[in-house]
Amino acid sequence: MRVLVVDDEPLARARLAALLGDCAGVEVVGNVGDGEAALAALGELQPDALLLDINMPGIDGVALAQRLAGRARPQVIFCTAYEAHALKAFELGAADYLLKPVRLDRLREALQRAQRRFADAPREPAAYLYGRLRGEQVRIALDEVICLLADEKYVVVQHRRGELLIEDSLRQLEEAYPDQLIRLHRNCLVPPPRLLGLKTLADGRVLARLDGTDHAPEISRRNLPAVRKLLRLG
Repeated sequence: MRVLVVDDEPLARARLAALLGDCAGVEVVGNVGDGEAALAALGELQPDALLLDINMPGIDGVALAQRLAGRARPQVIFCTAYEAHALKAFELGAADYLLKPVRLDRLREALQRAQRRFADAPREPAAYLYGRLRGEQVRIALDEVICLLADEKYVVVQHRRGELLIEDSLRQLEEAYPDQLIRLHRNCLVPPPRLLGLKTLADGRVLARLDGTDHAPEISRRNLPAVRKLLRLG
């Protein structure tokens, strides 16, 4: 099992890495100090599980787990000094909730629980994006998304039932879902199944035809080869 340790305290990361060294079949693929760095590492390191602290600067552990909720990998195992977030953690689908100082037997148990989840998952569950609508938190399944458009401080999610504003940046979303989103332009991401084809304008610009909308976002020259390759592969 490939494990990424996420904790803002270097000593805590070192102790967890040492404990993981006593767990059979576990490889520590990296350790980072905050949620932003964890998101950036997901695509490159492809961890099976995160050992995740909660109280961190920037993107905290709960916010990071929320962005990963519904995915078979990586499984989230919280490691924290506080009991207060346990209910929220399990609502988000965490595999386990370990209190510091983490005991080796509990760590092994949590890793086994995460491993069983992999075995029991017949397919990758639906991923969700979270935002607020009229003061209430709502979620949109990623397979309902038509496109994601950058708009000043927010990202506009165009989906089958309308639009939703979320606070995640396009870069964070691209790193969190590298296989489920493709970049068309610096201001636009789309799920690959939404791509129907291309339209070349007289001035040489290329637009994307998307399933579910008349909106045709422009594709930058930098991203056009990857989009063409995706369409060729079907």
